[in-house]
Amino acid sequence: MFNKLTNNLRLREKALDAAWVRNEVIAQNIANVDTPGYKKSSVTFEEYLQGASQKGGFRGNTTDRRHIPIGRNNDNAKIRIIKGNRNLSTRLDGNNVDIEIEMAEMAKNNIRYNTLIQSISSSYQRIRSVINEGRR
Repeated sequence: MFNKLTNNLRLREKALDAAWVRNEVIAQNIANVDTPGYKKSSVTFEEYLQGASQKGGFRGNTTDRRHIPIGRNNDNAKIRIIKGNRNLSTRLDGNNVDIEIEMAEMAKNNIRYNTLIQSISSSYQRIRSVINEGRR
């Protein structure tokens, strides 16, 4: 039971890391909105997470052939930064950053980040409550 709870927490913490990286990438895109030839970057995490979960879930990482494959392993869902397509450009100067799209993505990412923080915090509060109640 505790392993299931901690696996879910680790997955949410990894999603939180992805949201943090995504925030930095979006901020970099916004900072370079007027840089000629700059191609925007994006972060992919949820796509890999969804793909890994549709393929029968995560599996344990075995380091020895005698290990029994068990559980879920969150290492399959990695945070990846994708550089923009060099051939696509929306402006004459070769820059493909659209400030309105980036600002909307930043707002969406901030909501995702805050939701993950609240979820992780409430999980730790529940664990603390269970531990404190078990002491009585």
